[in-house]
Amino acid sequence: MTHVRVEVGKNIRSVVVNLNLMDERQRKILEAIVEAFVTSANPVGSKHLTERYSFDLSSATIRNEMATLEDEGYILQPHTSAGRIPTSRAYRLLVDQMQIDHHLMTRVKSDIEKAKSLYYINRTKERLYDLVSILAGVTKCISFATLPDKTRIFYIGISNLLKNPEFYSQPDKATQVVEVFENKLYDLISELEISDDGAIYIGEENILPEFQSCSLMAIPYHDQGFNGIIGLLGSTRMNYPYNFAALKTALDYLSHQPL
Repeated sequence: MTHVRVEVGKNIRSVVVNLNLMDERQRKILEAIVEAFVTSANPVGSKHLTERYSFDLSSATIRNEMATLEDEGYILQPHTSAGRIPTSRAYRLLVDQMQIDHHLMTRVKSDIEKAKSLYYINRTKERLYDLVSILAGVTKCISFATLPDKTRIFYIGISNLLKNPEFYSQPDKATQVVEVFENKLYDLISELEISDDGAIYIGEENILPEFQSCSLMAIPYHDQGFNGIIGLLGSTRMNYPYNFAALKTALDYLSHQPL
C-alpha cells in the first residue's frame, strides 16, 4: 500500500493505492493498453504495442508481461485470436494514480473553447435559418442571411419572386436574378454600404444590372459574437414600410428574444 497525492484544480487529496507490487514496466504496458483500447475500442496485441510505443522491449518480453497482467486480473483476452482489453481493475488502478496536471487542464480548456465556439455558430445558424424562412413567408420576398462560419449565404423564397407578373412574363430576367443568388450574392452583399440602421437599394440603385428590376433591403445582425447581414430582395413594387418593419422585427428577435 502507498499514498499518492492527487491534485484536482485547487483540491489536493491523498488516496490509498494498491500497487499490487506492479513494477514500472508493467504499469507502462498497462497504461499503453488502456490508452490504445480507449482510442480504438479494439483489443490490443503485443505487435501494436511494439510498433506504437517506445518500450525498447521485444515482442516476446511484452507478451510475457501481458500474460502476467492477465494473471493478475488487469487485462483479459475476449477471444482466442484477439489481443487484450483492460478490466475494471485496470481502470481503478490507473484512476487511483491519476493526476490532473496543468497541461491537461490547458488542453481541456482549449477543447471546451473550440466546442463552445462551434456550439454558438450552430445555434446562430439555426436561428438565422428560422428567421429567413419566417421573413420569406410574411414578406413574399426572397429572404437571405450571411452565415457566421463561412463566406456563405442562406436564402429562401425564390418562388416568391417568380410569382410576380414582371418576372414570370420575362423568364430571362428571373433567371438572371436566380443566377446571382446562386453564384454572386455574398460578393454583392460584401460590396454594399449598409449602416447599422440598414439600407434600401431600389431598382437602378442596385450595383448589379441583374437586380435593377428589384429592390434590396438589408441590415446588420449581431448574435453570440458573430456579425452578418440579413435582408430581403423583391419586386420594386414591394411594400417598403411593411417589409422593412419585418426586417427590423426579425433583427430584434435575433438579438433579444428566442424564436
